[in-house]
Amino acid sequence: VAGSAAAVADGHGVGVSLRWAPVHGGGLLPGLAAERGVHGVILLNSTYPVLYSLPTRLHGRVVSIGVGTAAVPSIDVDNYAGVTAVLRHLCASGRERIAMIEPPAWMPCGRQRSAAYRQVMVDAGRPIRMLPGGYCSDDGWAGAVEAMRRWPDTDAIFAASDDAAFGVLAALREMGVRVPGDVAVAGFDDSHAAALTHPSLTTATHPVRALGAAAAQALLGPTGAVAPQTRLPSELVLRCSA
Repeated sequence: VAGSAAAVADGHGVGVSLRWAPVHGGGLLPGLAAERGVHGVILLNSTYPVLYSLPTRLHGRVVSIGVGTAAVPSIDVDNYAGVTAVLRHLCASGRERIAMIEPPAWMPCGRQRSAAYRQVMVDAGRPIRMLPGGYCSDDGWAGAVEAMRRWPDTDAIFAASDDAAFGVLAALREMGVRVPGDVAVAGFDDSHAAALTHPSLTTATHPVRALGAAAAQALLGPTGAVAPQTRLPSELVLRCSA
């Protein structure tokens, strides 16, 4: 995100720096608002406490990649559509008992992926099997072990990120579970490594570079020209794991 935003900003003679912000507080933002050299701020994976604590001096100079508010426009991938496409594929291929390893609980934008899972399972008449998790491979590993312990008849696992799905693949391999013969596995991101795993990973696209570029363009474009909400498409990528 930072790299693609910097590429856009460079064409306007603007530099980009990366700052780490607290998850549940906006302590960084008052300082940025006071810095005369700050043209604008891109918030990545922000939370509502941060968004609602936004200093008024930053209004009109902030874009959020993830969730937004009435005062903060948002740009994000269509998480709901991407997850729906993956899960409908799993259902159409005959998977009856699909478990989900959820995104981090603190991340509001990730909740769209969980909501999509619930809705597809209800529509398809499948049981809802959700496990708290995260986006890291360790989260996927732990989630796969717990899913197979709690529900031994599970025939598919959807992880909320590719990295988590890589952990699922590793755990199932160690348990002697065949993928996709016994359990199908799918992720979300279409990261570079998704095509290199064995088996290669079925997933959904997450155009991270396009999100960073769009956020920078929104900040550097005409004032007031940013839509309150922009969603970039996410599409199913079929590979061997599901």
